[in-house]
Amino acid sequence: MKKLVIAYSGGLDTSYCAVSLSKEYEVHAVSVNTGGFTNDEIKHIESNAYKMGVTTYKNIDAVATFYQKVVKYLIFGNVLKNSTYPLSVSAERIIQAIEIIEYAKSIDAEYIAHGSTGAGNDQVRFDMIFQTLASNIEIITPIRDQKLTRQEEIDYLKSEGIDMPWEKSKYSVNKGLWGTSVGGVETLESEKPLPSEAYPSQLEKEGEEKVTLTFKNGEFVALNGEEQAPEVNIEKLNDIASAYAIGRDIHVGDTIVGTKGRVGFEAAAALITVKAHHLLEKHTLTKWQLQHKEYLSSFYGMHLHEGQYLDPVMRDTEAFLQSSQKMVSGDVVVSLKPYHFSLDGIVSEHDLMSSKFSTYGEENKAWTADDAKGFIKIIGNQNKIYRQVNS
Repeated sequence: MKKLVIAYSGGLDTSYCAVSLSKEYEVHAVSVNTGGFTNDEIKHIESNAYKMGVTTYKNIDAVATFYQKVVKYLIFGNVLKNSTYPLSVSAERIIQAIEIIEYAKSIDAEYIAHGSTGAGNDQVRFDMIFQTLASNIEIITPIRDQKLTRQEEIDYLKSEGIDMPWEKSKYSVNKGLWGTSVGGVETLESEKPLPSEAYPSQLEKEGEEKVTLTFKNGEFVALNGEEQAPEVNIEKLNDIASAYAIGRDIHVGDTIVGTKGRVGFEAAAALITVKAHHLLEKHTLTKWQLQHKEYLSSFYGMHLHEGQYLDPVMRDTEAFLQSSQKMVSGDVVVSLKPYHFSLDGIVSEHDLMSSKFSTYGEENKAWTADDAKGFIKIIGNQNKIYRQVNS
């Protein structure tokens, strides 16, 4: 039988794909951990995969890879799509697709499958990366091609002797290193918020707690003075902050296929890290660095969301973002409170506020009153000329 690799999550769609495709192919199931999975959950997914008739199952630990190839640059760029969403799931899909296609090539698979429907973003991300990295491997998508309903999938699996509790939970939750997405009936329309119980983390702590995030060249290298790998610091910060039910919001955005979408998310560590990093940049970067970073970061986030990760322009933008972080080192103190956080301040040897030139709005030691008058006169020339010519 011909080898086929399937991107396997253990959900209804990929289970249907695994069972039906096992009749024609030698199916090798692969899932990619980009954060959020416990060892017990991985073992459960593996056990179910073999029940679906796959030949082999492999789980790829890509948490560190996800940080190094994607999350690091989202922090460097302070990327929040539509000023709200830290690209939790869309960023994960990129790395998952790359890891799966590389695995497919390593075992000489002739086919690769995923369970995406024809309505969402993931079909674009998976297909584009699969086609780019291995155009000789044929992509098979049963759910999209057959336009199957959930009930049709359940009925098929039952007919094959697989009777599991496939009933869709009230809320769909997708957890990863950079945040958790939450979908429900409320997010299918425009008016209603998600109820508190829809979010995976609930309020466990009252009062206030301060944490210190240490950055070195833009990377989150220590939490409360303890140095560890940035992805570990992110996970630990999330454990601390989620007890305050921090990081909840609803993102409204444009899908790759042109429709509007609405999804809830909980991303305590992502939001705190981005905001803390941005505050440190405000103190350590120049006016023009900050301005140009803003639009390039938005460009980077949009192209990542759209599945354009492999375009060379993304490496060009990453080089700019990396270069911009040379002086972004220091500590940021953050106060955690129920449902929100505040940024207290920063300490950095590169803090441009520590300059002896002047104190904002108070005094200066580097220029005279006549210097200021001449500067203001000249800087206003363009406006004065425009009004003279066009009045």
